[in-house]
Formats: sequence, structure tokens, C-alpha cells
Amino acid sequence: MASSPFAPVAPPALTLERASDGRPAVKLTGTWSLRSMQPVAQSLRQQLAAHARQTRDAHWDLSGVTRMDHAGAMMLWQAWGRQRAANVNLRAEHEGLFEHLQAAPMQEPPAEKFHWLTPGLALTRPLMVLGRHIIEVVVLLGRVSLAFLQCLAHPSRMPWKEISANVYRTGAQALGITALVGFLIGVVLSYLSAQQLKAYGAGIFIVNLLGIAVIRELGPVLAAILVAGRSGSAMTAQIGVMRVTDEIDAMAVMGIPYTVRLVLPRIIALAISLPLIVLWTNAIALFGGMVAAHYKLDISIGYFISALPEAVPVANLWLGLSKSIVFGILIALLACHFGLRIEPNTESLGIGTTNSVVAAITIVILVDAIFAVLFSDVGVP
Repeated sequence: MASSPFAPVAPPALTLERASDGRPAVKLTGTWSLRSMQPVAQSLRQQLAAHARQTRDAHWDLSGVTRMDHAGAMMLWQAWGRQRAANVNLRAEHEGLFEHLQAAPMQEPPAEKFHWLTPGLALTRPLMVLGRHIIEVVVLLGRVSLAFLQCLAHPSRMPWKEISANVYRTGAQALGITALVGFLIGVVLSYLSAQQLKAYGAGIFIVNLLGIAVIRELGPVLAAILVAGRSGSAMTAQIGVMRVTDEIDAMAVMGIPYTVRLVLPRIIALAISLPLIVLWTNAIALFGGMVAAHYKLDISIGYFISALPEAVPVANLWLGLSKSIVFGILIALLACHFGLRIEPNTESLGIGTTNSVVAAITIVILVDAIFAVLFSDVGVP
């Protein structure tokens, strides 16, 4: 007979006895519900497993169980090896719990079968992701180009304040770190080159080596990498936070295109500020190289400055500045692309910012290699 819901709750318990035929019998008493079993669940699970393992032909007497829910039935079912024991005596009201477990047994998920296309799919999946990113970047570039043409046709729509603010953030505020890194790179490059040139009595060619290396390659690439890590990540985080807080959706509701207010100002600003940063980095790196050459090779700074225009054709300067404009556009475009892909959670914000910096640095090195191949004969004295 079912117990009253107002009766005192007896704790679950089990004892090992002997049945009338002499075989062991496991007798369960008390309330076998989730709430009552929770304090002693671990102990009950161990006792049930031990009795089920040691006494496989035992009687299981559940008639003393006053109340049982699905949690209690599941604990017994697991102890019996996910099948009903041979000799079980239980109340009629508890029979439905075990019938339900027996009708719908828990099965292990089927093991995945190996397919000969699996390795190929694993290799092509990153290529598919890369292709999707390329398509989305091209689409974003097309939208920004159309917005730029509209702003040229109507100059009053050009976001001048946003462009000015981004030029300050990406350009003026980056002068300190680019100067420090540029000076150290110039010193290191000049010092190591001087050691080799001095051994062959060709120390005077430090001007040619340092000038070409800094103005043509190291200056633009170094500045672009620093800007990608500093300003590119900031752009991605800013747009990502706007995605998380639904500000971009609010702009769409108000009819304000995000390409004009968010993407276009950052691309124009970085295309303007990065060439200026490259000029600044080149000057500081060359100054560091002059200082190292003066102390290592006894070459005066005045001679270094006078010999630099003859050693380095001006075409190298224009090539470096042209590359920096392309670098700036690509860095800002990728930063905005990954920022617009941020999902409304903090984990996606961190992953998107990391992917933005990695992609920007990778594309800078890739584009620099393309420039080096295409313009290998330009600016060579």
C-alpha cells in the first residue's frame, strides 16, 4: 500500500540477509528518491555494486521501499548491469519504473565508421573556411567601395570626424612604440652588418645595406606588423563590442550604414597614417643605424646622411610608401571583417581579435613577398 505523502521520510538503506531457500537476499528499505538519496548516494552506489557483483543469484526484496522515483530505479538498474535482476520482489506501484527502463534501454552511441573520404574532408575544411573568409572580405570591400564613391559624390556625407579621430588613434598614438622598435632594429642591423663588412674592409657599404633594408623592406613591414597588433586588434575589439551590445543592429534600425560610419573611416585613416608611420620608423631606424655605425665603423653621421641619397634611389622610398598604403587598407579591412563576425559572447570576442591580428600579419608578409617579386628590378642601383 502506498505511503502517505505526509508520512515521515525514512532514509534509504539496504541489508544482506538469507532467504528461505538459503540463497542471499538483498533487502531495501526506506525512501529511494533523489532528495533522500543525495546525502548518501555514493555509499549506496558502492554497496549496490558490491552486492550485485558478489551475489549474482541473490533475491532482491524491494517490498520495504516506501517511496521510489526514477533516480532510485536508475541506481538499481545500473547496479544490475542495465537489465532486470532474475529474482526481484517489489511493489506494484514501482513496477512501471522498471518497465519503462526495460522498454527503453540506454545504449552506447554507435562508433563512427571510417570512410575513405574522411582525411580529405579534414584537409579541405580549412580551405573551405579560408574561401568563405575571402568571399566575405571581397563583399565587404565592394560595399565600402560603393560607400566611398557615394561620399565622393556627396562630400557632406563623408565621416570627417571619425577619420580624424582614427588617424590620431592609429597614427599619433603609435609614434612612441614604433620609434622604440625602429631604433633598436636599426642598431641591431647596423651592428651585425658592420661586423661582417669590417672583416672584408667594406665598412663604407653599411650605408647601402642599411638604407635599402630599412627603406625598402624593414620599415614598411615592421610598421605594418606593429600597427596590425596594436591598432588592428583595437578596431576588431571596438566593432566586436558594438556587436555584443547590439549597437550595430541599432544603427541598421535607424538607417545608418555601418560601412560609412565604422568601416570606411578606419580604412581611410589607416591608409593615411601608416605611410606617415613608415616615414617616422624609417627615420628612427636609420638614426639608430647611424649611431651604431659611428661607434662600430667610425663613420660619421654627417657622411652617412650625405651618402644615403646616392646609395638608395628614391624609387625605394616610393615603393615602401606604396606598400604601406596597401598594408593599411588590408589591415583595417581585415580588422573590420573579423569585428563584424563577432558573436554576442566574450569568448567570440577574444577569438575574433586573435584571428584578426594573425590574419593581418600574415597578409602583410604575403603582400610584401608579392611586391618583392613584382618590383625586384625597381630601385636597384
